[in-house]
Amino acid sequence: MNTNSGAILVLSGPSGAGKSSLINKISDDIGDFYFSISTTTRPIRDGEVNGIHYYFVSEEEFKKDIEDNLFLEYAVVHGNYYGTSLKPVRKALREKKLIIFDIDVQGNTAIKNRLGDITTSVFITPPSLSELQKRLENRSTDEQEVIDARLKMAKREIQRISEYDFLIINDEINEASRTLKKIANASRLKISHDDINIFVNKWEDL
Repeated sequence: MNTNSGAILVLSGPSGAGKSSLINKISDDIGDFYFSISTTTRPIRDGEVNGIHYYFVSEEEFKKDIEDNLFLEYAVVHGNYYGTSLKPVRKALREKKLIIFDIDVQGNTAIKNRLGDITTSVFITPPSLSELQKRLENRSTDEQEVIDARLKMAKREIQRISEYDFLIINDEINEASRTLKKIANASRLKISHDDINIFVNKWEDL
């Protein structure tokens, strides 16, 4: 049956797992999609583009959307608000797009609580903690203190894999990307509770 809305694909996993590389590798093979970006009240920096890196809004607008329950999740970091707004998500759903989230385990829980019937979740990880450490050190973008914090976080996140629909061990990127492409395309077949109810009512209409 054809659905009236899009679908959601949640990707989680430690920094260094290769989520961005996998998304880039499959982007031409999964149809029209929207990559969810955060909304923030922090000032825009040189080189950043509104609607590409973040949605930049005033604190007043952000707080109004909190009152209207328009965030899947939000937090205050260093005095600035950051959150995942429902407004672009709902727009993309109306346009029947696949919405991709690169989000942590807490964010996955928030999305499942609000939009679980059309959400498919995938946890992506290197084959081992030692491999993750090697990747983080080889990319030479973080101080050792930051790497240690990422590894500590990864040990906590790995304990919550059972909350996800799929696990991809990103040991060989071509194989991992083929698996993710299959999952992404299959996720579009999920049917919302509203669409199921509409179908049942039509089916029983003798």
